[in-house]
Amino acid sequence: MEHPLQRLWNKPERLVIGFMSGTSADGVDAALVRISGYGVETRLTQLAFCFTPFDEATRAEVLRLAGGGSAAAADFCRINFHLGQLYCEAGDALCRQAGIERAQVDLIGCHGQTLWHIPQEEIYLGRSQHSTFQLGESAMLAEYFGCPTVGDFRVRDVAAGGLGAPLVPYTEFLLYRSREECVALQNIGGIGNVTVLPRDCRLEDVFAFDTGPGNMLMDALVERLTNGRQHYDAGGKMAAQGRVDAGLLAFLMQDPYLQRKPPKTTGREAYGAPYLAALLDYAAAHGVSLLDTLATVTRFTAECIAYGLQRFSPCRPGRMIVGGGGCYNLTLMAHLRALLPDCRVMTNEDLGLDGNAKEAVAFALLADETIFASCNNAPGATGARHPVVMGKISL
Repeated sequence: MEHPLQRLWNKPERLVIGFMSGTSADGVDAALVRISGYGVETRLTQLAFCFTPFDEATRAEVLRLAGGGSAAAADFCRINFHLGQLYCEAGDALCRQAGIERAQVDLIGCHGQTLWHIPQEEIYLGRSQHSTFQLGESAMLAEYFGCPTVGDFRVRDVAAGGLGAPLVPYTEFLLYRSREECVALQNIGGIGNVTVLPRDCRLEDVFAFDTGPGNMLMDALVERLTNGRQHYDAGGKMAAQGRVDAGLLAFLMQDPYLQRKPPKTTGREAYGAPYLAALLDYAAAHGVSLLDTLATVTRFTAECIAYGLQRFSPCRPGRMIVGGGGCYNLTLMAHLRALLPDCRVMTNEDLGLDGNAKEAVAFALLADETIFASCNNAPGATGARHPVVMGKISL
């Protein structure tokens, strides 16, 4: 009987699904792509994309567990398989949209849901370590779709001394590098992260880091403003009605994470409930309304991105391609353009691509590289000691 990986190696093209559920914990992005080749010979075409939202109970439980409060081992056991089931359902929805049977899928890549991320070394039980924790049982996908599934990508990079993030720079190198100009790719999900591709770069030239908060602080403020009726600022319309408060902005810009040199990564453990409480306390003490606080935090998100590029980037980008949910916030995009006047700030849609699908597509591509045993981290971005093959394979 032919080995399942041998079958994939022999196929000239592969149908691959990528899954991503991010820091915002709003649901599952699923993308179907066709891939041929591997490494720098990779050719990829997106065929379909869909977003399946989490129900309110699931989102609340993910945020509770990711918030660092008290929880039992049983809670993590249950959410692991619950998320695995939700990924299977999201894959079904994607297949229906694409008009294919799930048996036609050759391979799956699933990032999983980050529950906790400790990128900086700490002493634990007498030993120094750093660590990361994602859940969403990929074996359930392998069983349901009957194809190899790759998950738990971050841990191999962490084992090699890396931060385990950001993970998409390798795929951005394959798909977006340019011979003519320096290109920046800014994702604005729950957290912001940027990849810088110098002109005519090699993989070892790729530079990337988390810029700071993306949508998560804005989303939390919108929920407060609307008493939970809305989870995000559609189009940035609410922020546009407020006024940026200079004092609050200066307070936020003192965040020590912004000064830290890359490689660096961050997440909800840094910009979760305690951080939000501190900024709200400052705003209340200085008479800044909740609407003006949202306007200021929207500007702060853009300032983090511009500051990171101006302070740390090895080259000045001629073009910035913004993806993730934040690219649809027109107020945030206007701030970015104002702060980066010499850079063409655009979206994936401006290039005829699908910005919503970008990270799900990335995990489809990372999985494809895994099954060819092709190193798929970018040590210049994560700080790993050497290139590694990320991802655990369920057959």
